[in-house]
Amino acid sequence: MLLTTIFFHVDEFCKEYEKFLKKTLIELDRKRPGGRPPKMCLSEVLTIAIFWHHSKYRTFKDYYENMVCKELKCAFNCLVSYNRIVELLQESLLPLTLFSLSQKSTKKSEIFFIDSFKLNVCHNARISSHKVFKGLAQRGKTSTGWFYGFKVHLVINHHGEAVAFCVTPGNVSDCNTGVVRKLTKNITGLLFGDRGYISSKLFRELFARGLKLITRVRENMKNVFMHLKEKLLLQKRGVIESVNGLLKTSLQIEHTRHRSVTNFFANIVSAFVAYNFREHKPSIKIEEYGLSITN
Repeated sequence: MLLTTIFFHVDEFCKEYEKFLKKTLIELDRKRPGGRPPKMCLSEVLTIAIFWHHSKYRTFKDYYENMVCKELKCAFNCLVSYNRIVELLQESLLPLTLFSLSQKSTKKSEIFFIDSFKLNVCHNARISSHKVFKGLAQRGKTSTGWFYGFKVHLVINHHGEAVAFCVTPGNVSDCNTGVVRKLTKNITGLLFGDRGYISSKLFRELFARGLKLITRVRENMKNVFMHLKEKLLLQKRGVIESVNGLLKTSLQIEHTRHRSVTNFFANIVSAFVAYNFREHKPSIKIEEYGLSITN
């Protein structure tokens, strides 16, 4: 049932996407250099990429060869080899990204949570010999220690839906003004974060456009006045930690087996799309705090 749901939404998007290409591009020709058209349509490739994150397989190769080509063979018209599907995944990064942007939430919210988590691309002992992400990945430090890779910055609402996300090198600070500005440019209300987002400059900029940044204070800082409801909601900031945990464990957004930069980003985007299709997301009930969402 989930596979059918994913394919329906993806196929509807692909129809509009190809219509847009026909209007804007000089010629729409997806034929391979040999002259034969591809066996699999774009919607099938995107569906396979998204559904992998809902499977229990740890590697895409095992998932494609053992599940798609055997158990789900009747669901797809013409399956291609593993090497070919990897090539098609690289070509699908742009439509996959546009599809993720088209998944807008219809639920109203004025309560948001912001956080970041690391994506290792290799073990620290192999940094000097790592070549795939050379010049892109950087060394960074979190509460668990040093790492080499990227950071995923994420904003969710109180329904647990991903509002915005972006990927930066590992040495980019959580309270980077440019990153937070891009993530929160379309939202207003209350934004809850950890101590890594403490910045007077960032607070003033967000507050000037209707978004109040609320964090805990450090030990060497003076305590500040905080409304009781805001204090109670700040204690629920762990909901975004649960989302991060789902992305890294159940949806496999992080692994160190990438051999292509394009496939690395395709894996990240498809993981967020798969998360949006998840029925039960970590969320909080704001009615418990006497709050209401205005229309």
